[in-house]
Amino acid sequence: MKRRERPDDFSEPKWRDRLSVIGLVALAVGLVVRLLFDGADAWPSALVGAALMSVWIVFLVRRRRRHDARDTGAEPDDVPAMERRILKGGPPPEDPRQRQTMAALVDSRQRRLRRNRWWAFPLLAVIFFGTSILWFVSGSVTAGSWTLALAVATMGWLTWFNLRFDRRLSQMRSRLQG
Repeated sequence: MKRRERPDDFSEPKWRDRLSVIGLVALAVGLVVRLLFDGADAWPSALVGAALMSVWIVFLVRRRRRHDARDTGAEPDDVPAMERRILKGGPPPEDPRQRQTMAALVDSRQRRLRRNRWWAFPLLAVIFFGTSILWFVSGSVTAGSWTLALAVATMGWLTWFNLRFDRRLSQMRSRLQG
């Protein structure tokens, strides 16, 4: 069954956009990871640590939405729907006010995406590949190989994701102008 989406509706919230859902998912993931590493006996400290982490994540997501809303002139609850439309390659909105808001979001995201690219990627490469080199120098070929494979996979994924997101933003910018 094909889902119908209304093309000009930013205000239709999805359940996954709610801060409570984001917090609960972060709590569950944090709790499972901490229990896997610390063991089931450490559940009180795992619960407290995961709860603090989920509160921090919700704070960061809320702050990001407020900043995006302030930069674009939209409501904070509208930002996830606009971003989803950009990522899915949906049609630009018909309403001139919404087009202006989406154009401001595209500009803000592209500025933020390109601002630190010149130093962040080389620094991450030095950290990831330097760690594997240190493992090789210390004589641990297995750990060096694993960290090298992880470094290649992580840097490849980060580069692909960055270029993909930048391309989608540029495509939406051209659709908004055309």
